[in-house]
Amino acid sequence: MIELTDMAVERLTQIFRVLGDPTRVRLLHALTVRERSVGHLALELGVSQSAVSHQLRLLRGARIVRPRRAGRSIYYALDDKHVLALFREGLRHALEDGGKAGR
Repeated sequence: MIELTDMAVERLTQIFRVLGDPTRVRLLHALTVRERSVGHLALELGVSQSAVSHQLRLLRGARIVRPRRAGRSIYYALDDKHVLALFREGLRHALEDGGKAGR
């Protein structure tokens, strides 16, 4: 079993806190398919590039996404396979049979 240190608790809390926003969840969903530029994400989500940049900055600070510069453009991707697994498992749980929710 993994030791639950104070540092681990703080980092995990930060991850879940950052994930608790609808726009950031939509950004992550888009990034589960492939990396995208800020401009592409803004078009896809229907929000401004500055709003996307702000949300990506928060996700980057929590090590959930990583940037890649290509010329003047910056592309973002999920940081690693753990983030993808966390997102997919969370989504699966959210989409489970709703009959269990009332218990």
